[in-house]
Amino acid sequence: MYIGEAANVTGLSIKAIRFYEEKGLIQPPKRVGRYRVYQDREIEILILIKEAKALGITLAQLKGIIVYNNGEVDWANIKVFLSDIRQQLVLQIDELKMKIESLDICYHQITP
Repeated sequence: MYIGEAANVTGLSIKAIRFYEEKGLIQPPKRVGRYRVYQDREIEILILIKEAKALGITLAQLKGIIVYNNGEVDWANIKVFLSDIRQQLVLQIDELKMKIESLDICYHQITP
């Protein structure tokens, strides 16, 4: 599919897709004439980038984990990274719960 269709499928702008390609987050797609033709593997990575950014993951972090071996994405590496991010989020949730409990104790100790 051409870049416009890739943008529609992923929900990313054409400018963002070109930027991710320029930064090496996706491999340059094959060209037909002067047009980029995106395959499913590029679309999958673009969707991953969009979803990761929504979680607060930076492009610099993604650059380090989106690795290609013989032209194929190393999904095992990405899976380990996402597992680590999940663990970090779980720890943040636990910390927030403790803060809320502390705040509740403080709140109930105040007498009007």
